[in-house]
Amino acid sequence: MIALAAPLIFTALGGVFSERSGVVNIGLEGLMVFGAFSSIVFNLTFGDTLGHLTPWISILVAMVVGMIFSLLHGLASITFRANQVVSGVAINFLATGLCLFLVKLFYDKGQTDMIPQETAFNKVDIPVLSDIPFIGDIFFSKVYYISYIAIIIPFIAWYVLFKTPFGLRIRAVGEHPMAADTMGVNVTKIRYVSVMISGAFAGIGGAIHAITVTSDFSHATINGQGFMALAAMIFGKWHPLGALGAALFFGLAQSLSIVGASLPFFKDIPSVYLLIAPYVLTIIALAGFIGRADAPKASGEPYIKGSR
Repeated sequence: MIALAAPLIFTALGGVFSERSGVVNIGLEGLMVFGAFSSIVFNLTFGDTLGHLTPWISILVAMVVGMIFSLLHGLASITFRANQVVSGVAINFLATGLCLFLVKLFYDKGQTDMIPQETAFNKVDIPVLSDIPFIGDIFFSKVYYISYIAIIIPFIAWYVLFKTPFGLRIRAVGEHPMAADTMGVNVTKIRYVSVMISGAFAGIGGAIHAITVTSDFSHATINGQGFMALAAMIFGKWHPLGALGAALFFGLAQSLSIVGASLPFFKDIPSVYLLIAPYVLTIIALAGFIGRADAPKASGEPYIKGSR
């Protein structure tokens, strides 16, 4: 559950920063694709040179790539005031088409090679915590360090958004950009920075999913993960800690589709039902909570300086 939730946590946090500033980012899926592609290609290219540092540096590369391509969404939705949903959808199409084209160009086939075990994240036992009876075996044995970093980051994001002047500016721009502008806040700058943070987190999420789950890149590597992260953000009411809880819930749903056949209660359930369970639970969660979740008031609305 924790391993599968980690990519969703990072990507959902990216959505929180973007939408808190008033920019809807439907392109999280595409930004995850860019992150997954760049991390795997970097890993395969430099793995022999960098050794065990490769997966960590791959994540940094994916973060930078995600930030760069998020600028396209920022340019369209902030500078040119295009429809933010259409811009995000365009990012999704661009990511899939461009990355698959490059895979075919680089590897002459529809998917990359598998990354070697030596350049992937290793499962480890968390010192001290893994020795705790019962709980240690479940939560702290044979885990990825990156998964627990993903659980810590939302608390840092909460502090940034709700306890710092920078976070206050982001929230002000997302709620009432004209008032923020009147107080001297550069609305355009804050929104661009927030969209770039969104791209960075989504790129990291895509890289983690590719390195820890699929170990290669193909058309099915990021198969709806970005939209599930978007759902986690909404389910979590645009709050970092809410997004964390929702991502863990969706991670649990995905884990059931993988290990459910070996569990006493779930082994009698046809595998096809377990495979669709994450998406059904996503719909049920949103159907039950979307009415109670209010997005930032200026979310999706372009800001024209001097307008009411």
